[in-house]
Amino acid sequence: MSGKEFLTTSDLHIIITAIIIGTFARIITLKEDFRQYPSYPNGYLIHLITGFVAASLGAVAVPALLSKNFIAVTFLTLAIQQFRDVRKMEKESLIDLEETEFTYRGKAYIDGIAKTFEARNYFSLVVALITSITIKIVPFKGWVGIIVGIAVGLVFLYLLIRISKGKTIGDIAQVKTGKIEVKGSELFVDGMFISNQLGSDQAQKLFTDEGMAVVIYPNENHFRINLENFGQRQAALFEATRSLGLKRYHFTRRDFENGRVVVALIPIKKDMDAFIEVVKKCPLLESVKKSNSVMKTNLKGR
Repeated sequence: MSGKEFLTTSDLHIIITAIIIGTFARIITLKEDFRQYPSYPNGYLIHLITGFVAASLGAVAVPALLSKNFIAVTFLTLAIQQFRDVRKMEKESLIDLEETEFTYRGKAYIDGIAKTFEARNYFSLVVALITSITIKIVPFKGWVGIIVGIAVGLVFLYLLIRISKGKTIGDIAQVKTGKIEVKGSELFVDGMFISNQLGSDQAQKLFTDEGMAVVIYPNENHFRINLENFGQRQAALFEATRSLGLKRYHFTRRDFENGRVVVALIPIKKDMDAFIEVVKKCPLLESVKKSNSVMKTNLKGR
């Protein structure tokens, strides 16, 4: 900027490049979350637009500061409030959709999704800001400086994705096929009692012929805290029904003795490999995460 009213060509190059890289950061992270939400064009469009706005704010921050236009920088505070509104909007939208799904996502899962989409907007803002700063401070001018700025922005995006990447059920547990047994009105999976709601002959035949079940075995005992949480089990059940559909009946139970967790259902699409894979890829919810090493440290300090 010239310090008065107009942008220089150099400033325009910085802003446009930073906006493009910041928006690209949102596109990449949005694609990464396709399994959770959104899954329709309008949902994608909303988040891409907010990502573009976030990138624009990050891109103009440096030129605005250098031109002593401090009023423009105050828009960053408004952006933070706007991103919080995005989280609120997502949460309300998903809650409204709960009654239309095969089974509930659950409040814990919805909260995690909403926070994720708020954080992704900060990715766009920060990546655009870093790109803009890099282009401005590197000694190279013209296309060389722009290429360096793009490279630094992409590296920073990679680091952000790595740092923020959460774990899945497959990272802390083994997921295996469960053997279904129907004894009268009672349902068992690998010898574990699941339900006594199969009262009719039709229900018993349906589960015997078309029922599917997986058993989740925690890799270590302290992982039971995560896996046996109701919100986590509900999230796994939701992902299974969303991927395979639900014809009738769905259950999730835990074994109090050894920590096994069972997910059983009668799907529309009978595909055991897909069932196992979708449960493995179900995200571990932030609300149920516990650091075993930190717990030990805190207990020793008492």
